[in-house]
Amino acid sequence: MQLSIIILNYNVRYFLEQCVLSVQSAIQNLDAEIIVVDNNSPDDSCQMMKECFRDVILIENKENSGFPKGNNIGVSIAKGEYICILNPDTVVAEDTFEKILAFAKNKTDLGIVGCKLIDGTGNFLPESKRGIPTPFVALTKIFSLYKIFPGIKSFCNYYASHITENQTGKVEILVGAFMVMKKELYLEIGGFDERYFMYGEDIDLSFSALKKGKSNYYFHETTVIHYKGESTVKDATYMKRFQKGMDLFYQKNMKSSIFFSAFMKLGMIFFSFIKMFQGKASPKLKPANYILVSEDLDSAIVKSLEKNLNAEILINKKTDNSRSTEFILDVNSLGFKKAIAFIEANKNQQYTFKMLLKDANFLIGSNSSNDRGEVIKLKN
Repeated sequence: MQLSIIILNYNVRYFLEQCVLSVQSAIQNLDAEIIVVDNNSPDDSCQMMKECFRDVILIENKENSGFPKGNNIGVSIAKGEYICILNPDTVVAEDTFEKILAFAKNKTDLGIVGCKLIDGTGNFLPESKRGIPTPFVALTKIFSLYKIFPGIKSFCNYYASHITENQTGKVEILVGAFMVMKKELYLEIGGFDERYFMYGEDIDLSFSALKKGKSNYYFHETTVIHYKGESTVKDATYMKRFQKGMDLFYQKNMKSSIFFSAFMKLGMIFFSFIKMFQGKASPKLKPANYILVSEDLDSAIVKSLEKNLNAEILINKKTDNSRSTEFILDVNSLGFKKAIAFIEANKNQQYTFKMLLKDANFLIGSNSSNDRGEVIKLKN
């Protein structure tokens, strides 16, 4: 088998459904399997998987044992030569895995491959490519020196500024929302360190690949949506886990220093507090108008949405961006790749986006990488 996609889920039933639908579309020409590991979700994620995706392997954990252990459980039964660690709040394009695997097979020093990630409004997520958070690099991140002094290269290594978002190249650290690597290497490294719960384990895994003499790559030729805010509620628990994760990484991989440890602890508390503040949900305002984007204008669901939302249908016309507009992307006709491209092409124009999925009774999307996403139930 070529590829095993491991999706660790916790309590994001609708985003999980969207993710699995996109993955199914992306593996049609591959010998691949999907493994969903559920960490004891209180919602109906498992019931939905059993009813809608009977050909997907489902592992139901009886407790929430954290990101590393959950993924290690999934990898332990994977049959693919390559594995992909994938967040449930992601959407992949139809050719994402074909492109990634073709790239990976040409590398003799392959460690981990990541790709271009955008949020639900089309904005690039800089954590798609990062540098090793050495003490100095970490401090430039914690105190936002890379924003204050963007022209100073030594202050911009946290987000691997030696390459742009539209360049493929070697990087040191990749994000756990999307990681592709050989299963053999994953097992050789020891998988995710289960001493982490969430936060820091992807840095640790990337660093472990480098220590094995491998090279990690950022691959820009495919774009994946990562809603991001859906998988992280930035509260006091977040702060505690973030600090613990970074403490563990430094204890494990960097030379210890009492002065530096104390300074980093103060910095991490400051950084975690800022992230928690940024993560507070903002009020969701109803758009002034809706525009449907579809290639099947006669479908019953498109006509129903047009009527119920009083939506216009986009047919080669410009929109009035002085009004708040929400685009509804009919993935049934467009496909995921075109929908992702549409979002990315229309970013930074105060637009919001929702996806209409095949055989689903809801619209789904996210208006910010800091906020939880939004699911709109449709009338039957």
